Amino acid sequence: MPAPWQPLLDWWFGSSGSAREVAAQKGKLWFGKRDSQDLDARKRFGDWTGQALAGGLTEWMQHPEGWLALVLLLDQIPRMIFRDSPKSFAGDLRAQALVAQGIAADFDWQLRPIERVFIYLVFEHCENLAVQNEAVSRYIDLVAQQPESDRTLFNDFLNYAEKHQQVIARFGRFPHRNAVLGRESTAEELAFLSKPGSRF
Repeated sequence: MPAPWQPLLDWWFGSSGSAREVAAQKGKLWFGKRDSQDLDARKRFGDWTGQALAGGLTEWMQHPEGWLALVLLLDQIPRMIFRDSPKSFAGDLRAQALVAQGIAADFDWQLRPIERVFIYLVFEHCENLAVQNEAVSRYIDLVAQQPESDRTLFNDFLNYAEKHQQVIARFGRFPHRNAVLGRESTAEELAFLSKPGSRF
């Protein structure tokens, strides 16, 4: 009998393939912004996401794959089903705590490298420079562990982590979240947001 979280992992990562094959197949799901994808996520995993945000599904934490799926429900899926609303960030703090807990248990080492990307991405989403530094450090290590054939892909993930780190080092927060969260942007932030590539 498949694990209860398997449908989510299959949807997010596909059933098999190298890191490059998985990224080629799923990259638009991961980093694209499409109403159809957001609706699909809501239909498939809206109930689970609600449970996760309410502090449920803790039994999934007993297994590395369940831990990964729970982290996705707290960090990635809300950004799809609650896009452009404050609730899209509602799971971030719990996700960060669960990631730290799982890493302490070496759960990340029991996942495929492409899966670990989405564990460390939780740190990348944090508006705290020390946590951003941790994200970059984790991605540097992840790149170093990959065969030459996959280095370009994982270097791209590292590059994005470094860009997030630089924004937090400069502003202490992500200016592109200000409008959604009802925060007033500074003149410097508005100037930054007017430039291409300033929004993640």
